[in-house]
Order: sequence, then C-alpha cells, then structure tokens
Amino acid sequence: MAYEEQQAEHRRIVVETPSSRREEVHSEATRYPDRSSGISGAALAAIVVGVIALAAIIILFVMNQQQNNLNANTTAQQQPPQTIVQQPAQQPPVIVQQPAPATQPPVIINGQPAPPATSGGTTSTANVPDDSAIQAAVDKKLSNDPQLSSLGVTATVINGKVTLIGLVHSQAEKSQVERAVKAVKGVKAVDNQISVSY
Repeated sequence: MAYEEQQAEHRRIVVETPSSRREEVHSEATRYPDRSSGISGAALAAIVVGVIALAAIIILFVMNQQQNNLNANTTAQQQPPQTIVQQPAQQPPVIVQQPAPATQPPVIINGQPAPPATSGGTTSTANVPDDSAIQAAVDKKLSNDPQLSSLGVTATVINGKVTLIGLVHSQAEKSQVERAVKAVKGVKAVDNQISVSY
C-alpha cells in the first residue's frame, strides 16, 4: 500500500458585511504522491554527479591522446636531417730523404792550404786527399796546355779519384788527357769516360 502524506491547513476568516459579521473556517488538505516507487532526490543527485564525472574523464583521456599524437608528429618534423660527413681517406705520409751533407772543401786563403782536420787530437791529412787542391791543379793543367784546352774535357775529383768526361777525335787524344791528369800531384786514380768520335 502506498503511503500518502497528507497535510491539512485550517484557516479562520472573518467576513464583515454592512449588516452582519461572521466567521468562517476554511480547511485545505494537500496530498503528496507516493514516493516509495521512485528514486529519492539524493540518489538522483549522486547518479547525475557520477555521469558528469565519467564524461569529464572520457573527454580528458581523448584530449590527452590527441596531445600525445600531436607531440609525436611535431617531434618527428623538428628533428634536423642527419648530416653525413665523408672524410677523405688517410694518405700515407710523404717521406723526403735528403742526401747526407757533402763535406765542404776547405777554403784556401792566399795560396795556403787549409789547416789539417783533427779527430781526437790526431791529424788525418795523410789519409784524406785535398780534393779542392787536386781539382784546381787538374783544371790548371788542362787549361794551360793548348792542345788539351781545345778539347773541352771536364774533370771531377772525389777522394783523390779524377773522373774525366768529354768527346775527343782520337784514341791518342784520350790517352794524352789521361796521362796529363795522372801526372798531377795527389791524384790516386783516373776514371777515363772520355768518348772518341771517329
């Protein structure tokens, strides 16, 4: 059975007319419908709040997914292109070999020979010939002889050995140049490379 609430309200009203005065009582009854078959107001409010909260969570989740996708796309677009630098292959080092320093011939001043070279306090002039002095003597011998000077033979002196280079007209001229050079003091050997033109 349904329970109905009923509320009664009684009022007293005084009605005055020019001829009489009377008092009337009015009563009103208000009935409220049965609430046992429906949902109470607190339960209804809780359901509405729950639905709103669930909708807010879903909206935030969707927005977060969209933001993550946007960030991923932006990051992919902002990455600078990779630069590949090719370095040239290493080349082997260039080794330059310089010849051993040549011994300088001694300087002769006023026709005097250079002082003897010493090593360890002993003189070695007897072992090492004075190439510059021999060169000067050979050049003087070849240029002072009118027959030999016209031939154009060159002489080079290294360690007392004289190398002759040039072109002569006969074997006799070749032998004459060699004999003249062998006669120079200090010459140890002669390498005669003079060519004969017939």
